[in-house]
This record gives sequence, structure tokens and C-alpha cells, in this order.
Amino acid sequence: MSRPTRWSDVVEEAYRFQIAGYRDEIEYREVQKTNHVDRWPHNGYVKKLVRRDGCFYYYNRSRECPDKEINKTKLYEY
Repeated sequence: MSRPTRWSDVVEEAYRFQIAGYRDEIEYREVQKTNHVDRWPHNGYVKKLVRRDGCFYYYNRSRECPDKEINKTKLYEY
């Protein structure tokens, strides 16, 4: 596990999953028992996630991770 110092697409991806309560896409797919993640077609960012309690998180097409949250995001390596 590491923490980023600059924004990137990888950080944005991790931020969106962690806001919804998951470590990353791998954990999301295991918990939700799905291989499909809704994504924006033009940039590939996550569009919608289902939380563990069944509620939905909807994300904008543009960047969602503010600068002050970058170092709070965790990047997991397998």
C-alpha cells in the first residue's frame, strides 16, 4: 500500500472506489459479484458504484478527487 503525492487517473480511480467503501475494483467485483463497472465512455472513469448497503454513488465525468484528498487515498498493490 502506498499514498500518492500527485493526482493521476490511477488516483482518481482509487478515490472513487474508496469513497464508496471499497479498496479497489477487485474488492468491488468480489463483494458485488459482478464483472461490470459502469464507466463514462469518453474517459473511462467510474460512473456509478453500488455501496455495500445497496445505495448508489454517482460520479461526474470530470475529476472528483480534490487536491486535499490526494494524500488520503490509498493505492494497493497485489
